[in-house]
Amino acid sequence: MHVLFVCTGNVCRSPTAERLTLAFAEELGLTDLTAESAGTRAMVGHPMEPTAAQVLEGLGGDPSGFTARRLTEDLAVDADLVLTMTERQREKVLAMAPEQLKKTFTLREAARLAVAADAKTVADLAAARPKHRSADGPEDISDPIGQDEETFLAVGSEIADLLGVLTRSVRNY
Repeated sequence: MHVLFVCTGNVCRSPTAERLTLAFAEELGLTDLTAESAGTRAMVGHPMEPTAAQVLEGLGGDPSGFTARRLTEDLAVDADLVLTMTERQREKVLAMAPEQLKKTFTLREAARLAVAADAKTVADLAAARPKHRSADGPEDISDPIGQDEETFLAVGSEIADLLGVLTRSVRNY
């Protein structure tokens, strides 16, 4: 299974999710799980934002060698699952690759659906979407850029928690 994470600049949230997914896959022995990330307005060629990289390391991920890149149609279409950090980014992915509708979610939405529907596959997540709508407003993960270290830690921890839910449940791809 190949997962694509999408945020805005591709230097904080989506690389954190990418690298944590790779760390979780290694820890769980999931050799068929791969991840990458991209940004809708990527800071192409930049490494991870330093505070995000520090938080990632504290959570067990490795920021080394990361380079930001822009979201493309090919990246979106090639993914088995696309997880965005905001609903607006999900809309941008779907404008670029509408055929990915049943494979594109916000990270928070996918984790919520995995729990609500006991989803085991991406198809289960898609089937659960109309039955389990969010009543809590937008399912976005805040952008920590320009914020203090506590905010970066809160965002990184939220991403780690949501990924934990998904990697424990959605395994039969």
